[in-house]
Amino acid sequence: MTATVSFTIDSPLGPRTTTVAYERKGSGEPLLLLHGIGHHLQAWHPVTDILAAEHDVIAVDLPGFGASAPLPKGVPYSLETVAPALGALCTALGVERPHVAGNSLGGLLALEMGRSDLVRSITALSPAGFWTEGERRYAFAALLALRAGARALPLPAVDRLSRSAAGRAALTGIIYARPARRSAEAVVAETLALRHATGFADTLAAGGSVRFAHDVPGRPVTIAWGTRDRLLLRRQGVRAKHTVPGARLVRLPGCGHVPMSDDPALVARVVLDTARRAAIPVV
Repeated sequence: MTATVSFTIDSPLGPRTTTVAYERKGSGEPLLLLHGIGHHLQAWHPVTDILAAEHDVIAVDLPGFGASAPLPKGVPYSLETVAPALGALCTALGVERPHVAGNSLGGLLALEMGRSDLVRSITALSPAGFWTEGERRYAFAALLALRAGARALPLPAVDRLSRSAAGRAALTGIIYARPARRSAEAVVAETLALRHATGFADTLAAGGSVRFAHDVPGRPVTIAWGTRDRLLLRRQGVRAKHTVPGARLVRLPGCGHVPMSDDPALVARVVLDTARRAAIPVV
C-alpha cells in the first residue's frame, strides 16, 4: 500500500516542504530503495518481498516521479538538493542511516548520500555519473526518445502494445534485457509514469554536468552492472571502480539497465550481501 509523507527540505531558496510517496514492508535494519529517472518505486516490486524477509524496506518515488509531488517551484533537481532531501525523508520516517540500493539515477543518489554519511551501505545498480560526454549524450538521447514515445502514444495504443512480447520490447526493450518478462500491467504503469514525470526535464537538465568523482570510504559499496545494459554501457562500471576503489564491482549476467526484473534473485542477493557486509568491522 502506497503512503505519503510531507517534510521540510533545505534548498537554495531556504526551507521548503515537499511530499513523497513510499511503500514500506518487512522488519529489520532499514533499506531504502531508489529508482531511476522516469521510473517509479514499482520498479523494485520484483525484489521487495525477498528483501523484506531481512529488512525494513522503504521504496520511494523520487520527488517529481511516480506519485510523489514535484519539488517546490524554483528548487533545483540537483544532487546537492535531492540527496539531503532523501536524508530528511528518512528522518521523517523515523529511520537513521539506512542501507540504500539505487538504480541508475537512484544509484548516483545512493553514492551521493554515502558521501554525507547518511547510509550504512550502498548498492548502486548501473549508477549514472560515470559516463564520458559521448556516452552521456547517447543515454540522454535514448531517454528523451523514450519520453517522447510515452507522451505521444494514446493509452489504447500503449495497452495494445503491452499485450504482446514484441510490443513490450518496443516500449521497454532499451531498459530491460528480458522485456517479455514484464507483465502488461507493469509496462502500462511504467509508460504512464514516464509520461507524467513532472521532474523528468529538470532532472535531465541537472544531470548534464554531473560526473561522480569522489571516493565513498568507510562503508560497504557494491557497484553492479548488467552485461546487457543498453543505456549505460557496462564499461562505465570499470570507471566507477577506479573512482570508488574500495567498492566491489559485480557483473549481472544477462541483465539490462533495470536488472530487478531481469534477475530478481541475483539482484536481491547482491543487495543483501552488501548490507550484511556492513556488520563486519572495517579494518
